[in-house]
This record gives sequence, structure tokens and C-alpha cells, in this order.
Amino acid sequence: MLKRWLKRAGYFLLFVFVVLNVMVASHAYHLTHFFADAPRPARMETLSRGEKAKAILLGVRYPKSKVVDSFQVPHRTIQLTTDDGIVLESWIAPIASSVPRGTILLFHGHGSNKSAIIREATAFHAMGWQVMLTDFRAHGNSGGEVCTIGANEALDVKAVYEYARRELGEKNLVIWGISLGASTTLHAMASYKIRPERLMLEMPFATLHDAVKGRLRTMQLPAEPLATLLTFWGGIQHGFWAFNLQPAYDASAVSCPVLLQWGFKDPRVTEQETTTIFAQLGTNRRTLMKYFQSGHESLLKKEPEKWRTVVGDFLR
Repeated sequence: MLKRWLKRAGYFLLFVFVVLNVMVASHAYHLTHFFADAPRPARMETLSRGEKAKAILLGVRYPKSKVVDSFQVPHRTIQLTTDDGIVLESWIAPIASSVPRGTILLFHGHGSNKSAIIREATAFHAMGWQVMLTDFRAHGNSGGEVCTIGANEALDVKAVYEYARRELGEKNLVIWGISLGASTTLHAMASYKIRPERLMLEMPFATLHDAVKGRLRTMQLPAEPLATLLTFWGGIQHGFWAFNLQPAYDASAVSCPVLLQWGFKDPRVTEQETTTIFAQLGTNRRTLMKYFQSGHESLLKKEPEKWRTVVGDFLR
């Protein structure tokens, strides 16, 4: 009798294990894909029981973010191609009336696009910098549907950096990134010969595993074992070992001056992640600035006076 009971219990646990992994693998797929033809997801409370069950069990198709060109600074649109054949779209806003101080490359966060960083680009431009804003792959007007949360997006940073050096002839190059844009920049600098003159990072995640845990926190879900399973399946589906994507340790490849910024109310990126990245930076020319009123959001929008002062001093 005991042997039969244990056998049934074993089959049941195996069934639960398989179902859980199928569910998580499906969610990992949907979290790393953005579709141009997908409708905006309906609010959960408006769904029928069947639709809710499907969303919970298998995930939701997310639409590609839409670019809204509200950039008031005169700019032109260009396209460039990454080493793996993805076509990216960028805006370049030159300094028309005087000699620019240099060029700042701007990279947005996950699920966003270059429209979301117009505020920062406008501020940099007003300081006398030419700016170049780019949609990551699978975002905005760039090609592709797959987002690997930094693994392949490092090629996007590489393509933009090489374009600025080669086509713009820029010798004083600064990179600014927020969230995914900041973490991907660190990974790109460690993976390729990317050496800007200065680097500004806002709220980068320390590891991809940490990024998944942060997303689950915002959804008020338990971090484990979901974060480990999502990280595992997300990497497997896209052909890389996701646990090795660790921007915090990529930071050791950075040798230029760095401004690292983080908000105390950030629900996604922890203070420990931020201090780990800061400690791992391969330069002593580094500044860590914390914003007491800000979360995982535009620091310029939330605390404009402080941001302008800190960033202005760093760029002098």
C-alpha cells in the first residue's frame, strides 16, 4: 500500500513539475517578445474567466512600443544595422549654432523606446551636446521581435557607438542609459571595444536574475522559484546561459569616469545591486548619487533640479 501511495505521489509531483515548467517557459517567451500586431493587453478585471485563466497559465502577448515624435529639438532620423542584421532606428539632434561639446548616446529601458527619453535628450542638448537616441531591437521603430534583456542588445549599443565614431567622427563620446539601457551598456563595454569618454548609468540591474526578481516584486509575486525558472527558460529559448548575464561584474571593464544614479523608492533595483555595481567599476573616477524621492523612473522628471545640478557638474 505504501509503495503504491509513494508511486502515485511521485507521478503527481512529476505532473506538477512539468506543468509548472511549461507555464513558466510560456511566460518567459512572452516576456522576451514584443509583437507589432499585438493589441494592448486588457486589464485583468475586464477579462472573462477563460481569458484570465489563459493569461495566468500561458502569459500575454505584448505589443511593440509605439514611438511618438514629440522631440522639439530639430533632428534627423537614421537607420543602422547591427552585426546580426537587425535594423535600428535613431534620432540625431546636432548643435546648430555653436561647436558641440561632444555627443551623448542615449539608451532607453525595457518595453520602452526613444520617445521616453526625450526629456533627458532635450536637457543634454540644452547643455551644448549633440544627442543620439536609439530604439533597441524589438522596441519602437527598430526591427525584430525578440528582447534578450541585454544579451543581444549589447550589439545594438556596439552598432550605435561605432556609427558615432565612424560616421559622426565623434571624439568626445558619452553614453547615458536608464534601466535596461544602463545594464546593456555595461555588458556591451565588457564584450566589445566600447570606450566612451564618460558614462552615465541610471538604475542598472546587477544581474539578469536580479532583474527578473525585481519584475516579480512589482507584480507582488514570490521571487523564488519563479525568478530562477524564468531566467533559466528565457536563456534557453534564446540560446544563452542567462545566469551569466551579470552587468555588475561587466562593470570591471569600465575605465572612464562614471556617474551612477539610483532612487531610494525603486521597487525593481535594490540598493545592494547598486552598491555592488559601484564597487565593481574598474575606475576610481566614479560618483554614486542617490535620489530620496525617486523610484524606477525618470530621475530628471521626478527631481529635476538635483538631476540637472549633478549631471551638469559631472559633464563639466
